[in-house]
Amino acid sequence: MLLVPASTAAPSELLYQLDKYCGEKVQLRNAQIQKTVREVCRVVQDVLKEVELQEPRFVSSLTECNGRFDGLDVHSPTEFEVALYLNQMGVFNFVDDGTLPGCAVLKLSDGRKRSMSLWVEFITASGYLSARKIRARFQSLVAQAIDKSAYRGSVQLLADSSEVRLKVRERYVVQVTPAFRCSGVWPRSAAHWPGAGAPWPSPSLAAEVRAEGFDLLSKECVAVQAKPSATDGDAWALSFVEAEARLLSNGCRRRCLDILRTLRDRHLDLPGNPVTGYHMKTLLLYECEKHPAETDWHDSCLGDRINGIFLQLISCLQCRRCPHYFLPNLDLFRGKSPSALENAARQVWRLTRELLMNIRALEKL
Repeated sequence: MLLVPASTAAPSELLYQLDKYCGEKVQLRNAQIQKTVREVCRVVQDVLKEVELQEPRFVSSLTECNGRFDGLDVHSPTEFEVALYLNQMGVFNFVDDGTLPGCAVLKLSDGRKRSMSLWVEFITASGYLSARKIRARFQSLVAQAIDKSAYRGSVQLLADSSEVRLKVRERYVVQVTPAFRCSGVWPRSAAHWPGAGAPWPSPSLAAEVRAEGFDLLSKECVAVQAKPSATDGDAWALSFVEAEARLLSNGCRRRCLDILRTLRDRHLDLPGNPVTGYHMKTLLLYECEKHPAETDWHDSCLGDRINGIFLQLISCLQCRRCPHYFLPNLDLFRGKSPSALENAARQVWRLTRELLMNIRALEKL
């Protein structure tokens, strides 16, 4: 059976439906998230204030600027991650040789003494700044801080991993991750980006994105869990949240992401969490490459872009591989069970078929 995209059948009707969906479902989701973020950040700020009193090196960087909290990433309406930016990384060399996809290590520069580092006791005998050791210390500080916090009755430290994951008011999970901000530099493992002659992004936008740099996060990496060795726990995870936000700031890209995440939260929040908001963002970035012209990102094209991204998601789920946008050697489905991915492929296909065949599908989605 040949599927005719609804957007080609009646573009003005589809645009009306998308506008209505944004006005009702998407804005409601965003407003609820904004309210939750304020509530959750108050609790986290209080805990981090106590951490800082115990250990001045862990200075809270969770501050609000222009209505946005620095370092906060929304994974879903109930799951958040806060990057706690640490000071002083200058005595280390950044090494990302591709051994661990998505990860890098920080090694003492030649001739530098451990004592020159603010983090001297977290440096291994081999000269690596251990992400695992810093995380373990931070976790013990947070556990003590919760006992002294004014919110101790409504926050608990989850004990299911080595990461600092807080359960707030029995409803929300906030991961607080020690991090280093690496501005003005670009990792070697992403040096290929953008490809030679790539029509998108423009050279000026690509230069801006590279200048945004990246973050190094102390968190459990799937690549490390799958192939552990003596030094792998010292590795830091690469994160490109700011660079991604810069790429998606023009045209209807941000609006497209909001719709995709809303549909994901309402219909693809499945067992095993095979499809996340980050998968949606990644496939949106690939869609930008497939449709490099800014005219392809007018509101009138929104339906086509959403359909294209869902069809690409089905393909990735069936192939059981979703490459990271900047680090294609990193598979974002790694660690997901085949049965969860198969189930997700069926659910995404149902949703996509509904969107393609029924011009008014969004009214009930």
